[in-house]
Amino acid sequence: MNTSPTPVRPTGITILAVLSAVGGVFGVFGACALFGLGALGGALVGGQEGARVGFFGILMGILSLGSAGLSLAFAYGAWNLKPWAWMLGLVSQGLGIATNLYNLISGTSGLFGTIISLIIPGVIIYYLFTPEVKRAFGRE
Repeated sequence: MNTSPTPVRPTGITILAVLSAVGGVFGVFGACALFGLGALGGALVGGQEGARVGFFGILMGILSLGSAGLSLAFAYGAWNLKPWAWMLGLVSQGLGIATNLYNLISGTSGLFGTIISLIIPGVIIYYLFTPEVKRAFGRE
């Protein structure tokens, strides 16, 4: 019989889990749209150029589906305070920072939006390292 108390999920983790789940669901819809638009765009353009358009759309759909899968996995793990979800949260936010740094350096996104997109994952990483959150995930 296990008499250890069940850890209490901090409110911030509940919020992150819900937002991650919502983002993951929208990400799946977006990936499906990319698959469909890639195929449609490829068919409309036709020839070798159409094949490139279709390939690019499908590639972006696969990447979006992978990102959505990470979001849904984190949502599940964070909601249930699975120890692996803490590390998944750090990795996914780190990837977000790396992607946004690339966008900032390459100039493919607006400056203000990119800076905000760098700050948010940084704040989430900071929050994941707070003692209460680490304890809830069994990291202390």
